[in-house]
Amino acid sequence: MPEETSIPPTPDPAPAAARARRFWLRALAVVALVVLGFVGWHYLVELPAERRAAAELAAKRAKNARTIHGLNLDLVWIAPGTFRMGTPQNFLAKWFYDTREKLTKKPNPINENERPATWVTLTRPFWLGRTEVTQAQWTAVMGSNPSHFKGDDLPVEDVSSNDAMEFCRKLTERERAAGRLPAGYGYTLPTEAQWEYACRAGTTGDYAGDLDAMAWYDKNSGNTTHPVGMKKANTWGLYDMHGNVVEWCLDWYGDKLPGGEVMNPSGPASEWRRSVRSGCGNGGASRARSAFRVGIGRGDIGWFIGFRLALAPAPQAPASPAVSAP
Repeated sequence: MPEETSIPPTPDPAPAAARARRFWLRALAVVALVVLGFVGWHYLVELPAERRAAAELAAKRAKNARTIHGLNLDLVWIAPGTFRMGTPQNFLAKWFYDTREKLTKKPNPINENERPATWVTLTRPFWLGRTEVTQAQWTAVMGSNPSHFKGDDLPVEDVSSNDAMEFCRKLTERERAAGRLPAGYGYTLPTEAQWEYACRAGTTGDYAGDLDAMAWYDKNSGNTTHPVGMKKANTWGLYDMHGNVVEWCLDWYGDKLPGGEVMNPSGPASEWRRSVRSGCGNGGASRARSAFRVGIGRGDIGWFIGFRLALAPAPQAPASPAVSAP
């Protein structure tokens, strides 16, 4: 009888498939646990910590808020901090806006004077007016009203930077004589860095919120000024940072930002122009951006030029410029 030839058994594919399924199920479970871990960390640890920090900061702002006696001018306390000032370079955006400008003749909203983007640290707290200085507040200190559009609650305008600094000087003398100023502080204009830091209020985009809700600009102003504080405030409680009137800053104007990392910047040592910030009633949306900046002759006036008061560490003003106007 011939020998039977043994045939090796064919492996059953079921155990291999089961092992593969178990492997992938375990891998998915590990991935899910990692994702859930990150989500849990964010919602259970990071987010509550951020909310606690924001609540603590809001409580400090409320505790340190000031109102100038006799003027009904509220000042918001601004904590020290670090932020990115200006507009980061974006070559795609630059190409797009440059092309649009050539084709449509619309101004390019990305200005080179907003660069290089600069990390700024402000090391001391300061106060900033909740609103722009009104005509009633100006008149109470200066005795007259130069504004083109008259109204007690309208922002004062048609004032030069020299006029605004004289207002600050007189108010400082009055409040210091009455013993109502913190030691080493005086009324002044905000530096550009202080202004942009307060305008952004922790945001990083073009605006600190919805522009139409926050700003009077050429789309909705009717080519006039409006009573302060009528639009929505930013998250730090500051009104009209994006419009109504442009606002004088303390710095002499520089064509570029310093770049890198700086502490308490105060602009160039001399110039014939001062920096101004904010949009205005006859300016477009691009001019109302948080980073928008331009220089105006220190003696120039206009119905769209006003200012916002700061209470900040002395000295109150940069040295007088050594450069005369051309």
